[in-house]
Amino acid sequence: MKIKPTLIAVWLFFTLALFSCQFKNNKSKPEKPNVLFILVDDFGYRDCSVMGSNYYETPNIDRIAREGMIFTDGYATCQVCSPSRASILSGKFTARHGITDWIGAKTGEEWSQTGRATQLLPPDYVHALPLEYTTLPEALKEAGYKTFFAGKWHLGAKGSWPEDHGFDINKGGWDAGSPAGGYFSPFKNPNLKDGPDGENLSMRLANETVEFIKNNKDTAFFAYLSFYAVHGPIQSTKEKWAKYRDKAEAMGISRYGFEMSHFLPIRQTQDNPVYAGLVEAMDDAVGVVLKALEEMGLDDKTIICFTGDNGGVAAGDSYSTSNLPLRAGKGYQFEGGIREPFFIKVPGLNEGEKCSTPVTGTDFYPTILELAGIDLKPEEHTDGISLVPLLKGDTIADRPLVWHYPHYGNQGGEPSSIIREGDWKLIHYYEDGREELYNLKNDLEEANNLAPENSKRVKQMSIKLFAMLNEMGARFPAKDPAWTAEKELQHLGYVISQQLPALEKQRLNFLSKDFDPANNWWGSQAVND
Repeated sequence: MKIKPTLIAVWLFFTLALFSCQFKNNKSKPEKPNVLFILVDDFGYRDCSVMGSNYYETPNIDRIAREGMIFTDGYATCQVCSPSRASILSGKFTARHGITDWIGAKTGEEWSQTGRATQLLPPDYVHALPLEYTTLPEALKEAGYKTFFAGKWHLGAKGSWPEDHGFDINKGGWDAGSPAGGYFSPFKNPNLKDGPDGENLSMRLANETVEFIKNNKDTAFFAYLSFYAVHGPIQSTKEKWAKYRDKAEAMGISRYGFEMSHFLPIRQTQDNPVYAGLVEAMDDAVGVVLKALEEMGLDDKTIICFTGDNGGVAAGDSYSTSNLPLRAGKGYQFEGGIREPFFIKVPGLNEGEKCSTPVTGTDFYPTILELAGIDLKPEEHTDGISLVPLLKGDTIADRPLVWHYPHYGNQGGEPSSIIREGDWKLIHYYEDGREELYNLKNDLEEANNLAPENSKRVKQMSIKLFAMLNEMGARFPAKDPAWTAEKELQHLGYVISQQLPALEKQRLNFLSKDFDPANNWWGSQAVND
């Protein structure tokens, strides 16, 4: 039978079209999700409304939590900043990467000259994120992501800045761990141009993040928004201070706000109106980024992770907040020092659900890789596991979590190491070798030390803790030969007789209707924030 030319043409058209479609389908890959990682400095477990604060107002952070999964037992890997930041980017516990204190903290004989009169000399630590690691942004960059960093870095001096560890763009990340110029321009930051006088730092970082997203909305991006807030110095505008001063008064101002801990007073109340204003300004900035994602149609294509780097500052630094019912705060071995707001929003997964499985900062690295469809790198994120099964409503295998902080720091915590297994938490203290055991399911406040009646469990957990620390190459403190009990008691006497009353006076001054900071609201009235 003779086939007409027109039929041949039609057949060729459909054959080529079909082949073309098959070729495209074979070559195409699922669209990579964008990733927005928000890290807040010194942000306590109860520093946002969704986690139980009746004083601070954080509607934008709350939205992330309610649209994602709340990990109620989410942890930073250390009670101070640099170590936990290194763990997020490397997937390694602090004892393994070696950054066990905030970079710049004194050790050894230099520590003994600080006047704290403590029994131990803290060991040295690694002073920069090791360049040989393949960090999370580097792994994403290898997979075609555009990478961006804004805000606090504190993981090494020049040569170990964000751009040296996989970030294409760095806005504001450098050596310093606190905002050198405060929270209003001029910022005094070599990697962030000053804005108009009085420009709010948190909002500036948010706007830089939005600009990056706009410029990369047609490609997969990893935006790491690392706020300097809410680290000291705590600063706010007069308007926000007034709002929260009035709110504290309406809630009822306690006569006393502090209780003495082992070395320093611990704040017991959330009623600091300056800090509350700083928290709200940071939350406003989060809202700007969330709104931009919506307006660009990217909110359903973007994974959002939100957490903090250590507990809220209840002692030392600016004595900003209370973490109750969690015990203590930043710098401490208790839950207030290490438990964090820990939210992951994946569009279409587990909206508003809670998960009580213990998780930690090292888990972000493999979780983000799996969500992005990228092969995991277990040789890099050694101490992290993917949380994708939990996000899908399944379970993960039980595993111990370990913390190692052989330092004193600035907040009054003691040199210690911690292991958590299931509901049980063991703390080993290096001053005298004692160990405390708590059941967190029944005693979240860590008020009842169960070590005396659980000696077998204590021994088993202690053996496992030190086996893990030794495998990771942990360093340990040494005795200070110059220490005397008399010197320590003299120092503590000064804290109790002088520092504690001064803190109570300052707290009430912040709440006075006549309060006015010495430097005229930190220049914050120069522009609207």
